[in-house]
Amino acid sequence: MSESYARLDPVLQPASPMTRCRLLNIKYDERKIDLARYAPSADLAFFVAHYWFVSWDLRGQEPYSVENLPYPCVHLTVEPDEARLTGVWRGKSRTVLTNAGRVFGIQFKPGGFYPFIKRPVSHYTGRSSELSTIFGPAATELKLAIQAQDEQVQAIKLAEHFLSARLPEPDERVELVQQIIDSIILERALTSVEDVVRHFNLSTRTLQRLFSDYVGISPKWVIKRYRLHEAAERVAAGEVQNWSKLALELGYFDQAHFIKDFKAIVGHAPAHYSRAIS
Repeated sequence: MSESYARLDPVLQPASPMTRCRLLNIKYDERKIDLARYAPSADLAFFVAHYWFVSWDLRGQEPYSVENLPYPCVHLTVEPDEARLTGVWRGKSRTVLTNAGRVFGIQFKPGGFYPFIKRPVSHYTGRSSELSTIFGPAATELKLAIQAQDEQVQAIKLAEHFLSARLPEPDERVELVQQIIDSIILERALTSVEDVVRHFNLSTRTLQRLFSDYVGISPKWVIKRYRLHEAAERVAAGEVQNWSKLALELGYFDQAHFIKDFKAIVGHAPAHYSRAIS
């Protein structure tokens, strides 16, 4: 197993198209929080998108709010007092940071966690579970070992040892899921479940079951979320001049539905979001 882990830019540099994970308040204050992301070793790259670390020291300062867009990924996290497994979150998440702390996390690729548990990932959707309820006493040992580490690379090695000891057999359906999601991200013409079904020559029922078992959420949700992520990124970059045109490009029939969905996932209407982050 490789002893070297490439550090990725926490905001701009993805390990692959599907692993983009952006803070909703994209212009986060680097004086308040430190983000680090590392690519996995080759042995685990089929399952793991990246490892991430968040640390902060706000002692004597006001609390700092961090918001994230939802992605179709499962996360394993180790905090000072617990280790948890968090499934796909349907809406944006908001965390208020206070005092000082740090979190280590593993972001699995869409479909990448299923082979470790062999049960529908939809069981964990919208839920955060104690890691020990899934992996037993070994999860507690992992938690204590990572909590005792100050070096990020050493924490990654512990996590990789834990996962490698449970390394599943190759699963071609994981690869299919990742191909589908990569296509959804990269091909703007895929704006509906029907488009995906035709593109991959699958039945709607097969696609729905595949996503329920391996991703934990419906393909319709995934398509809509990635299109809205794209919209948020384009708004943040100042690229949008015409909301109606953007709505049509993203597969919406009218601007009103686009604004409604954007507000539901981001928390603000597009124009308000554009002003808020400028």
